Amino acid sequence: MTTVPVLSVNNLEVVYDDVVLVLRGLSLDVPDGAVVALLGANGAGKTTLLRAVTGLLVAHRGKITKGTVSVAGADLTGADPADVVRRGVAQVMEGRRIFAEMSVEDNLRAGGHSRRKAEYREDVTRVFDLFPVLAQRRRGTAGYLSGGEQQMLAIGRALMARPKLLLLDEPSLGLAPKLVEQVRDIVVQINGQGTSVLLVEQNAVMALSIASYGYVLEVGKVVRDGPAAELLDDEDIREFYLGSAADGADRTGRRSFAEVKSYRRKKRWSA
Repeated sequence: MTTVPVLSVNNLEVVYDDVVLVLRGLSLDVPDGAVVALLGANGAGKTTLLRAVTGLLVAHRGKITKGTVSVAGADLTGADPADVVRRGVAQVMEGRRIFAEMSVEDNLRAGGHSRRKAEYREDVTRVFDLFPVLAQRRRGTAGYLSGGEQQMLAIGRALMARPKLLLLDEPSLGLAPKLVEQVRDIVVQINGQGTSVLLVEQNAVMALSIASYGYVLEVGKVVRDGPAAELLDDEDIREFYLGSAADGADRTGRRSFAEVKSYRRKKRWSA
């Protein structure tokens, strides 16, 4: 018996202002209970994909012109953001986007505004168990938290909706290496509690180390996908995302994953 993916994107095309084609026939699945990594440089279309899933394209003058988005088998192509949330999808946006002038607790309350009182207490307890520092600062102003603590708050706020699927957009961006490790461990813990995760990252090593499957996105298209362990060992991916390969090759002057792949292929042929 085949299990229905918690998220299925099929042959998706997205345009902005009826002119700019950003996603070009993109397809991906997030199996129920899995962590899936989506890798790509700035401008690859990662955030646009998340907007298409969450129904936020219209706020950015974008629209789906082809393809479908399904959550747990339900077609949510072009759905209202509130309907997407009710279907069990929550997003942590790039840059955290917390309510800086509100308290930590009020930020969490905003994320759980639709929960009943008993459920809200359970959800807050869960978040504080995951992030003890937030419990210590629950009445403090969110804007005074450190960058890492703000990221914890953004994730905690999303978890207040009890999502089936958590969309994480560059959660390690701008964080020190030690905090990146903390974020990694938090994602593993959240997934272990039953929440599926689509992890959008430029930090390929962190993302692939905890994902079961990964996709590489470039200019709105999937140019490589496969089991995360295989992608992590792929020399082309390591060269592009880490700056050098195991053989010492340097990616200087090559601005895309496709250019790196072409360069390495030519190098093998000429060897």
